[in-house]
Order: sequence, then C-alpha cells, then structure tokens
Amino acid sequence: MATSARTVPAQPVAGVTYVAADLSTAQGTSHFAQTVLQDWGGVDILINVLGGSRTPAGGFAAISDEHWFAELNLNLMPAVRLDRALLPAMLAQGSGVIIHVSSIQRVLPLHQSTTAYAAAKGALTTYSKSLAREVTPKGVRVLSVAPGWIETEASVVFAERMAAQAGTDYEGGKKIVMDWLGGIPVGRPAKPQEVADLIAFLASPRSASIAGSEYRIDGGTVPTV
Repeated sequence: MATSARTVPAQPVAGVTYVAADLSTAQGTSHFAQTVLQDWGGVDILINVLGGSRTPAGGFAAISDEHWFAELNLNLMPAVRLDRALLPAMLAQGSGVIIHVSSIQRVLPLHQSTTAYAAAKGALTTYSKSLAREVTPKGVRVLSVAPGWIETEASVVFAERMAAQAGTDYEGGKKIVMDWLGGIPVGRPAKPQEVADLIAFLASPRSASIAGSEYRIDGGTVPTV
C-alpha cells in the first residue's frame, strides 16, 4: 500500500510506502502519482481521503477568493488530479475501484464556518457520480463515502476546546458539537475505524455490484428513509 502526507511519519507503519507530497498542489499530486506509476506500474484501488477546512468562521462575508480556492484545492482537486493520472492504467487493465471521501456537510453545511468546505465536497460528490457513469462500463467502479462527525484526534481537540469555553468536560463538549449538527441519533460520533471498515468493504469484491453510489456514515445525523 502507498500513501502520501506532507511529511513522512517518524514511525511509519510496516508494509506502507510513504511519499512526501502536498496533494493540495498540482505539483505534489503529480509527484505522488508519478512515483506510484514508476514503482508499481499502476494501482488497483485508489482512495482519496484528503479533506479539511481552513476557512475562518464568520459566514459568507469572511470567505475570500483565496479561501474559496484553498478549499477547492484541498477537497476537490486532489481527487480530480489523481484520477486523471492513475485512472488510465485501471482502464487499460479493465478493472479497479476508486473511492472519494466526501462529507455530509454537502447536504448539511454550517453557514458560520463550513460554507466553502461544504460546497467543495458537494462538487466532489457530483464529480464522483459523473466519473462513475463514464468508467463503470469499462470495469472501474467509482463510489463516494460521506462521513458525519468522526472522533479523530482533531475532533477531540475541538470538542475539548468547546468544553473548556462552556465550563464542562469532554462529554459535555461532544454534546455541544452534536447539538450543532441537530443531534446524532446513535448518540456518539463515529470512530475512524468504522469509516475505514466501510471503505474496505466497498473496495472489496464483496461489493462488486455496487457502483456510482454515495454511502453516509453519520450515525443518522442526516435523516433518511
């Protein structure tokens, strides 16, 4: 397995090839893709999990052109560029799986702080659907996964900060965040491993008839029938 980060971890996981690259830039994406093609000749499974928001709170007026372009370069363009570089080899072999990680923010934006991020993730989901229509008949499945609030290290820090501001503990901080989202029916944020398990299933032969769909993993935050 190959993965990318801006810096290689001091204690890398055994069996994982790390490529130092900033995938929010065209140069970084090209470096990663060319390294993979040179070392491996291509890939069978491509998963784009890069995402995040650097836009300040304050609503629409606080979002400059630079913020908008930064969100697109972080949440949409890495997937577009990697697919453009690595998908041709998948098409040549007539098989492969591409999974893009979007967000429930595309249907549940928080106007105070995630407008640009949500719009970029919405674009990613739309792009995924279009790509699926194009390449699924050629043997390459394309899907997207839309997580809700996931209890990552960054999310823990955020909830702890909210707790400190409200004079409560971490559980109280989590409740504040869940209330912002309109509640999470299962009563907790999802674990990173749960998202990984969903992605592993969708990438496996056990889901060979699943293509062109988006799967939410949000504990029921976005109500569906």
